[in-house]
Amino acid sequence: MPLPPDQSPLPNSAQISAPAQEHLPQAGWLGWVITRIARLFAIGIIVAMVVLVIEIFLRYVFNSPTIWAHETTTFLSAVTFIFGGLFCVARNSHIRVVLLYDIVGPRTRRVLDVLISIACLLASLFFAWAAWLMVKKAMFRPDGSFFLETSGSAWNSPSPALLKIFLLVVMVAMSVQFLILTFNYMRGPLPQKRLDDV
Repeated sequence: MPLPPDQSPLPNSAQISAPAQEHLPQAGWLGWVITRIARLFAIGIIVAMVVLVIEIFLRYVFNSPTIWAHETTTFLSAVTFIFGGLFCVARNSHIRVVLLYDIVGPRTRRVLDVLISIACLLASLFFAWAAWLMVKKAMFRPDGSFFLETSGSAWNSPSPALLKIFLLVVMVAMSVQFLILTFNYMRGPLPQKRLDDV
């Protein structure tokens, strides 16, 4: 006699996978803000696609290509990829090796979470400092006067300087996010066992 659908002996895919979450609870208020802002960058990818379609149409139908389409799509894509790293931190969805993490108990996992967050904080601070060195060169002439670095193309947009400034902002935000994660892992409850541990 077949079992009703809700009494099936095999778990469905919703029971196997962990519930989706917008941001990692330990990411705090900053994680919440990052996941909300991410929608704007998702729209940026769509805008980049539209610009490419327009460029193809203008180039091959009217034989009148633009001078701004390539730089615009490159800028929008680059900004999205840069922000993607910060988005992954807020959601705890970055790539990592979990060989040791998966075999230890909750207390050791919390220690590892703290140590990993501290290591990532130090790395983020280092990259933020390196980004600042790039930003200084991209924003100021050797005599100290303000000037945004441009692409040197026919359109000559300031996109290189803007990308470097954005990278600095993201690295600073990522450093703050790892600092918040460190404190919240230290004072928070022990990590729960995941479904694949049972």
